[in-house]
Amino acid sequence: MLVGYQRVSTDDQDLSLQRDALIEAGVDPDHIYEDRLSGAKSDRPGLQACMKALRAGDVLVVWRLDRLARSLKDLIRIADDLEARGIGLRSLQEQIDTTSAAGRLFFHLMGALAEFERNLIRERTKAGLDAARRRGRKPGRKRKLSPKQIQIAETLLKDDTLTVREIAEQIGISPATFYRYFPGGRTGAES
Repeated sequence: MLVGYQRVSTDDQDLSLQRDALIEAGVDPDHIYEDRLSGAKSDRPGLQACMKALRAGDVLVVWRLDRLARSLKDLIRIADDLEARGIGLRSLQEQIDTTSAAGRLFFHLMGALAEFERNLIRERTKAGLDAARRRGRKPGRKRKLSPKQIQIAETLLKDDTLTVREIAEQIGISPATFYRYFPGGRTGAES
């Protein structure tokens, strides 16, 4: 069975171009799922319902790949999920069909390129961090509390009349930051 998915980024955009193309490709109008929100949103109810409805042997048809996924990484993840479940993917504009050997090859090449890109990013990040360390810089964000503030907090913790919120307020941080430095609250500071 052919199942269609269409998406526009805003409510005022029209889906008719995508819908007409999906119907012309043989998708039953009752089997077309849609979302009217940005592809950057990970919570897309139409896509989730579509993915849930798909069964082995079905083919997911989209007008263009960018209507299905918000990034190459996301597209590869969706394509891998479909392949693992025995579901094909067809993109009308790019003329890609993973039910054919050439279409499967195309997606495997895209997956390999995405993996290569991830490895390059990882290597550049590591090289940059190593270079920063050699220059004496520590990675990560700067510490929120100075040693003096930590000492003040430890002193204030001994005063049982103060709450953690009051102590955090006095040293100018949020209670969440306080708990990052003193995970056990009062008991963590005493040990």
